[in-house]
Amino acid sequence: MSEPDSRRGVAAAGGGEPVSSPGAWAARSSEPDSSPCAPVPARGMPASGGEAAQGGALSPACASVLSVRGLRKAFGGNLAVDGVDFDVHAGEMLALIGPNGAGKSTTFNMVSGQLPASGGSVRFRGGELLGLSARRIARLGVGRTFQIAAVFASMTVCQNVQMALLAARRRVYRFWRPARPQQHGQALELLQQVGMCDQAERPCSELAYGDVKRVELAMALAGDPALLLMDEPAAGMAPRERKALFELIRGLARARGMAVLFTEHSMDVVFDYADRVIVLARGRLIAQGGVSEIRAHPEVRRVYFGSGASFETAGAGAESFAENEVGS
Repeated sequence: MSEPDSRRGVAAAGGGEPVSSPGAWAARSSEPDSSPCAPVPARGMPASGGEAAQGGALSPACASVLSVRGLRKAFGGNLAVDGVDFDVHAGEMLALIGPNGAGKSTTFNMVSGQLPASGGSVRFRGGELLGLSARRIARLGVGRTFQIAAVFASMTVCQNVQMALLAARRRVYRFWRPARPQQHGQALELLQQVGMCDQAERPCSELAYGDVKRVELAMALAGDPALLLMDEPAAGMAPRERKALFELIRGLARARGMAVLFTEHSMDVVFDYADRVIVLARGRLIAQGGVSEIRAHPEVRRVYFGSGASFETAGAGAESFAENEVGS
């Protein structure tokens, strides 16, 4: 589910195509923002009790941010997605998993507006998303990260986040005022949230891959999303790195009241950090529920893993099961 170039990073924040080089990086703004690194006050609903704060199940009272009903996509005579229903709640981490060809990528792309649906409904905070462009959906408060991290390698860490902030405010193409001082303080605040403030002036080309993923996450947060779509956020990362990333994502989801829908290959990550799991097979939803319920679900074990042995080992901290799902 990757896209061909880094231009999607700005588009995901709600702007247009990025400028061609840092030298053309200019925009309109009010007074320059230059506040120092500092944590941002939490937005939205807090974690519902101690269990939620530790990554446990959320209260049923959590508001539904995304409601998907009867979602369908046909390619010719083939139904890639067939009547899928699910909800994502504020502050919740919902994992979307399934074997090869299950329809995960298609579902993700319909929700984000990158692929038109053949039928059904996708409602975000009560409003219908189907028929809207990906840019419009982003501006409504839906952020997205991609399997291959989308950053501008020649720019610094801080400049990447500033560009995302400017794009979210539709100021990327305002060429009569330098952009360098704009949104600087807010960019540092976002970098503080993802643990990258101390590397703000480093070019992204010099970063380790795990740090690039953190920068992309900060860029996705620039639009202050109520819903964050994350396509295999830990792809290509070592076990320790991906666990650290998901600890960060879960903390942000709880603190900001942000709903997170993610796909992931690694069962250890899914079982450790998802509040609920939905499972697709051949375009249909075959199960949804808590981690323990999905791990024991007979149809999931049969369709997804055959014997289900990988579920047992994953619960004990197994590594990725990527050999069972190379594509999606």
